[in-house]
Amino acid sequence: MTTKRDYYEVLGVSRDAKEDEIKKAFRKKAMEHHPDRNNGDKDSERLFKECAEAYDVLGDEEKRSTYDQFGHAAFQQGGGPRGFGGQRFDNVEDIFRAFGDIFGGGGGAGGGIFGEMFGGRRARPGERTGRSLKIVLDLTLEEIDAGVERTVALKRQEHCPTCNGSGAKKGTTRSTCTGCGGRGQVHRSQGFFTMSAPCPRCQGQGSVLQDPCPKCRGNGQETVHKEIKIHVPAGIEEGVQLRVTGEGDAGDPGAPRGDLYCVVREVEHKIFQRSGADVITEIPVAFAQMALGDEVEVPTLRGRAKMTIPSSTQSGKVFRLRGQGLPTMDGGGRGDQLVRVFIEVPTKLSSRQKELLKEFNEIEQKNAGERSFFDRILKYFNQ
Repeated sequence: MTTKRDYYEVLGVSRDAKEDEIKKAFRKKAMEHHPDRNNGDKDSERLFKECAEAYDVLGDEEKRSTYDQFGHAAFQQGGGPRGFGGQRFDNVEDIFRAFGDIFGGGGGAGGGIFGEMFGGRRARPGERTGRSLKIVLDLTLEEIDAGVERTVALKRQEHCPTCNGSGAKKGTTRSTCTGCGGRGQVHRSQGFFTMSAPCPRCQGQGSVLQDPCPKCRGNGQETVHKEIKIHVPAGIEEGVQLRVTGEGDAGDPGAPRGDLYCVVREVEHKIFQRSGADVITEIPVAFAQMALGDEVEVPTLRGRAKMTIPSSTQSGKVFRLRGQGLPTMDGGGRGDQLVRVFIEVPTKLSSRQKELLKEFNEIEQKNAGERSFFDRILKYFNQ
């Protein structure tokens, strides 16, 4: 028998944590383990449900008090005071319906980071849900930094307007399938067991066509072009799937539509590279600026920022600009910008510049006590 983990341990909070701390911890853990961010990984789904179960108890003052006294035993069947019971979540849709407000969705579809990832009802037996669609969203780092609303064009299946999706000719109806009596399922006995399967005659619909619709030829659907607005939250990461409920293909009349999955892909930037919430860039700096020190302007995702270069800075030195990175998806602030400086060697020199550099080089060699840097290297290996 599997031992349940302590709910405080699951959310990573202390036993005297405040309500806001518990809510914030749940939100962070739920986003970390959400299956849509982990390519449907089963372990992530299990941890996601475990977090929801823990928050269902610790996020409720009375349940938490009972849990503190009796532990998990208080929420087992028949345990604890009347009216108490840890909620059991069979799927992620149940979790969002219970805690949609935590993600800014108000308990329904269409809000917050995961607000568009849930909702709708399940198909009844015999109904065919619509097919889900998948597209790729190419986003620049500037769009990821600010968050963006994108309009995407796609093709999807809609109900035929002539037959309203029934597939039957106008003025006629579908007939009850004689193979399954309208149930959509047939039963076969194998020894002590009875197996159910979709009816092969009606493909599980429970009815068959006598006179098909001439426009859709009994299919009940047609292909249409549709534009969908998609809200992309700031700080979203490469590979994350945004699930927009009910924007896929139409299903049978009355059955749920499919969903639209939008896979985020970052467009390569000319200046910046991303490392989590941090961004990395390189800037060329003149030798004199690095030797003497200077204040320079550095490009950021939101304009320009001033950065001080101390004297005697070496080429390759990395500086950190606090808070100039990308926002984090859990709302915990911003990353930093890492700036690597390197010496820019001029390609054209005036006579005066050459003269000064020669003079500088002579002084350097005299101070070093060696003819050249190469000589010093040779001396090192000949020791």
